[in-house]
Formats: sequence, structure tokens, C-alpha cells
Amino acid sequence: MRKLFYLGLGVKRWLLIGSLGVGISAIGLAFVIKNLFELSLPELLPWYFEGVLIAVLGLVFVLAAAYGLYRSIGPLLFKSTNIDTFTGLTDAIYTRRSRERGPKIVTIGGGTGLSVLLRGLKAYSDNITAIVTVGDDGGSSGRLRRELGVLPPGDFRNCLVAMSDDESLVSELFQYRFDQGDGLEGHSFGNLFIVAMTYVVGSFEQALLESSRVLAVHGQIMPTTLANLSLTANLKDGTIVHGESNISERGGPIDHISIQPKNAEAYPAAVEAIEEAQLVLIGPGSLYTSILPNLLVPGISQAIESTKAIKVYICNVATQVGESDGYTVRDHLCALQSHTTSSIVNTVLYNNENATVDSRFMGELVTHDGTTIGGVDVVGLGLVDTAHPVRHDPKKLASAIMDVYHGRRVGTVFDNPYVRK
Repeated sequence: MRKLFYLGLGVKRWLLIGSLGVGISAIGLAFVIKNLFELSLPELLPWYFEGVLIAVLGLVFVLAAAYGLYRSIGPLLFKSTNIDTFTGLTDAIYTRRSRERGPKIVTIGGGTGLSVLLRGLKAYSDNITAIVTVGDDGGSSGRLRRELGVLPPGDFRNCLVAMSDDESLVSELFQYRFDQGDGLEGHSFGNLFIVAMTYVVGSFEQALLESSRVLAVHGQIMPTTLANLSLTANLKDGTIVHGESNISERGGPIDHISIQPKNAEAYPAAVEAIEEAQLVLIGPGSLYTSILPNLLVPGISQAIESTKAIKVYICNVATQVGESDGYTVRDHLCALQSHTTSSIVNTVLYNNENATVDSRFMGELVTHDGTTIGGVDVVGLGLVDTAHPVRHDPKKLASAIMDVYHGRRVGTVFDNPYVRK
């Protein structure tokens, strides 16, 4: 009951207005009774107008209050399937209002790591903008990109599902992958849906907006750039590898990665979101093929440099075979800085919880020796998903991020138990 009286929930105002309406209607009824019994009070209007007008005014207030309450709690009552008690309703209202007033968060990355992050963050804010890499050229996304000339939709599809209000049947439909059929095998329904929507509405970015409405996404999803981006990796043995999928297949220590075209124009809305953000999150995800391609777009890196937001790099739980073998937390950050600037982030968040890693798919746990990294706060917490030890747990990760954010925001970073000086 107490939660209904918290500020900003949009409930108290309508209850007060409704009470006022009931009071006004009672006054109108009193006027009618007064005239029926011919009580001697001064009359400003004919008796058949005095009470009726005031009662109608009160009724208007009551109806306005009912409509306001419907707008505040109606969507929760009709859309949620797990609200069966008064406590559940008040908790849902409180959570919804808290998310509406949540911080402006921008996430930058791609692959599975970004969708895991978004799945946890959506519990804290509706003001999330996911900026997604467009360098993917493998699998279903690569085929659609080559054959139809569209941006690779796979990472966008994963983010849409992760940010959806209720990951239910429609979300499962978007993730459904055809395992047979000439031309269909290997494609996911969500990829085909986004591409079809692109042709219907005329642009990929508008297709994302329409797909967001279908999945009831709270937040925005947008590309880093609309350019036809491709990746080139210079390996430490001198080999040059072109294409995101080829880099992953070839493997080997990477010395440097670049994008073509080098001066790809950043998507304007993405730049604006970064500049207005309160919290910018880079990663988790494949360091060289999912994270850095975004930061190598000049407009994106410049916006990150100029923003006043807290900038956090989320280090992977485990190294990636053929891409970041043997990398520590420091190595990940150094690679990030060497491709951009030394001030690209001011905080690094990493997992310090032990877990078993299957070396057939991932390398080894990313570790940190505990030393400071010049000018960057290093935060180590238990962030592993016990069901998938090479991934972050969405809830643990989001909770840690919000702890860091609130600690930094009030200017007491070193008083925050999660941040080590």
C-alpha cells in the first residue's frame, strides 16, 4: 500500500482528483436536497440548475480520475499474466514508473554478449539505446546481406528479442530457425521479417522501429552506420584477412583491425544518443569483430570522447579462441585504447568468479592481476551465468552496472564497495 504513495507513479493524482469529484458531486446533491425540502438558503441559480451543474462538474472529475487510473494501471492489468494480487499490482506499477525514469543508457556492441546485457538492463530503464555493429557477413545475416544488399539483421534480431516487454511466443517466433527448405534452411524467421519490413517501409532503420512495436520493445535499436561495412585484420604474423567470418575462421593473434570504408558516416541518431547519454556501455562481445568495428566509425568514437556520460567497458568472461587467446583484463583494455584513445572508457567491469570453461569453444577465464590501470577504475565481481559459464548472468551484470553508475553519479566512486581505488 505504501508504494502507491511514492512520487511519480501516476496514481495519487488520480485518486485525489477522484476524491475531489466525489466531494463536488456530494455538494451538488446537497443543493438538490436543499431545494427539495425548501430550505431557506440564498439561491444564485434556479433550483433545477444549482445542484445539477455542480453534480455534473463532480462527475467530470470522477470520470477524469477513472480515465487517468486506467492509463496508469490498465496496460499492466491487461498485458501482464503474473499480476494476481494487490501487492503484485503495486509492485508492477512501481517497477514500470521506475523504468520510465531510468537513466539514459547507450550500449555498443554486437553478438550474443550485447543481447545478454540488454536482457538484464531492461529491468532498470526504458531509456536504452542499443547501437549494433553492421560488419557481420556470416550465416543467415551474411547471405541476406550479399543477396539483397541489406544490413545484416541477425544481431538486431537478437537485441529486439532481448529488449521485448515479454519474451513470449512472438519472441520465440522471431528466433525460429528453418532447418530445411530450399533457400530457407539456415535462415531465422526474425531475419526474414526484418528484411521484408525493410522493403515494405522503405528503409532498414524504419523496419527496426516497426519491428520494435511488434515486440513491444522499451528502448531503441539502431545501427552504428548505414554504410556497407567490412572488416580487415592484420595478424601478428603479417597475414591480412578480409571479412568478419574469415577473421573468426582463420584465427591467430591479431595486431590491428580496420574497417572499410574508413570514413564511414555514423548513424546520426546513434551519435545523438551517445552525446545525451548518462551511461555508455561498451561490450561484452567479441573484441575485434563485434566491439571495435563500432568504435572505428569516426563519428561514434568522437561522440564517446565528447559525452559527459560514465563510460564502462564490460570485459568478456572468457577469451575467444583465435581472437583474444591469453588476454587479461589489461590486454583487452589496451587493445581497446590502442585502436581508439586512452580515455575511451573510465571504468572496466570484469568477472572475478571462478568457472569451468570448455576450451573447445572458448579459451580460458579472463583474469586481472589486481593492479591499477592508469586512470581507469577496475571493478571485479561475480558475474558468471552458472548455466552458461562462458557468459555473463544478465541479472548479475545489470545489477553491477547500476551499482557502479549510482556510485559514480553521486561523486563517491571510491566509497562504493564495488569500485576499487
